[in-house]
Amino acid sequence: MIVVEATGGYERQLVVDLMTAGYQVSVVNPRQVRDFARALNILAKTDRIDAAVLARFAERGQPIPREKAGRIEELRQLVIRRRQLIEHRTAEKNRCAQGVSPFVRKNILRHIDVINKDVKAIDKALVSLVQSDDDWKNKFDKITEVTGFGPQTATTLVAELPELGKVNRQQAAALVGVAPFNRDSGQFKGRRMVWGGRQSVRNVLYMAALSAMKHNPVIREFAARLHAKGKPPKVVITACIRKLVVILNAILKTNQPWQPRLAAATP
Repeated sequence: MIVVEATGGYERQLVVDLMTAGYQVSVVNPRQVRDFARALNILAKTDRIDAAVLARFAERGQPIPREKAGRIEELRQLVIRRRQLIEHRTAEKNRCAQGVSPFVRKNILRHIDVINKDVKAIDKALVSLVQSDDDWKNKFDKITEVTGFGPQTATTLVAELPELGKVNRQQAAALVGVAPFNRDSGQFKGRRMVWGGRQSVRNVLYMAALSAMKHNPVIREFAARLHAKGKPPKVVITACIRKLVVILNAILKTNQPWQPRLAAATP
């Protein structure tokens, strides 16, 4: 297996080429690799040293390999492009609200209309691409059965969290960045903290959790219990995201439909 660091997207073509050639490839967080080097007291940094550290990191950490290259990269790029357009549209709406010049406002509104058309086109392409693959379609259908998850959230999970259903619940929560980590030492019991994870996935799950807390009876009751215990709102939302991730992971792993009764018993 070949392990490379994430470089803001510049690694994508290399990953696709390697996987097309038949190699298993894993893309890892460069911060984790640098922390690993510091733990080994390797403070110098050259390409040769970095390559050796990366090899040792891969041997010790056994990172999860990427799914087979091909259309999954096309799906990821469509999801990323849609997210970029949504962010751009939000910025334009903010500018429009502050605009004074009629010409500027008209120009911004015209630009927003173009973005809306582009988003609709990407949505159509995403649905078509997901429906063309049996595995993706099955995942998409299973995810959207759960109250709180819409098509865009489901598509994002298919594209950017392909490990879902293939790992255990702790690993799934850690990949999203909602797994609480202990901070204990001797008699000291520190506050549990979440850390790391894939921000883009966490962002869409945040909105899904807010919806589920209102409309999904399992998540609504779970959130109510946490509120009754006096948990802060952010802790409640994070816990709801984690429960949703664990539920989805179990559904995809067992290939079973959404069953609220069983989901309520999920830890």
